[in-house]
Amino acid sequence: MAAPLDEQELVERSRAGDLDAFNSIVVAYQDRVYSLCLRMLGSPQAAEDAAQDAFLSAYRNAGRMRGQNLRAWLFRIAANVCIDEIRRRRRRPQLSLETPAPDSDDDRPLDVADSAAGPESLALRGELSEALQQELLGLPPDQRLAVILCDVEGLSYDEIAVSMESTVGTVKSRISRGRARLRESLRARPELFGDLVRHTEGSRNVIVEE
Repeated sequence: MAAPLDEQELVERSRAGDLDAFNSIVVAYQDRVYSLCLRMLGSPQAAEDAAQDAFLSAYRNAGRMRGQNLRAWLFRIAANVCIDEIRRRRRRPQLSLETPAPDSDDDRPLDVADSAAGPESLALRGELSEALQQELLGLPPDQRLAVILCDVEGLSYDEIAVSMESTVGTVKSRISRGRARLRESLRARPELFGDLVRHTEGSRNVIVEE
């Protein structure tokens, strides 16, 4: 059996027009691109459409693909598709972007500790997850994207700057403002927390970091 190709080789083959190589990249990143689109748009159907459009655009522009920043490059394309969709819907409102999709199966908590407690704790965790997603959708798109890329996707500031076609300083400012707005909104809903939210080590805690 042939050894699997590494990402750099997949990129090089994709740049040369190898559809199989590009499809391997799609398989590797489709879940994360969809997750980003879902959190940006709040609708599974819209997220599916946006992810598909993003990969079509990536394929058309495969000659610009670079292995070192492939993840950031793909997220930049997906983010641009989502922001275009947000702008289009603001011009022609059809579906509110300010509420999460009730049937979404990807509303994962951003900062909730694992718990083996009973149904009450699990219910609280689900409510917190929904509240976080709802508040994310209430952020301005640039802050929303910056927070998602940092605190959900775990990109570095440099990668986020590539994805957002911005400077690291601007990225840090957007993350800081977005986190502050999330904290302010969630602090007004203390019933969501109970003992689920804990101070965690590191500097990527959306809720409790000052």
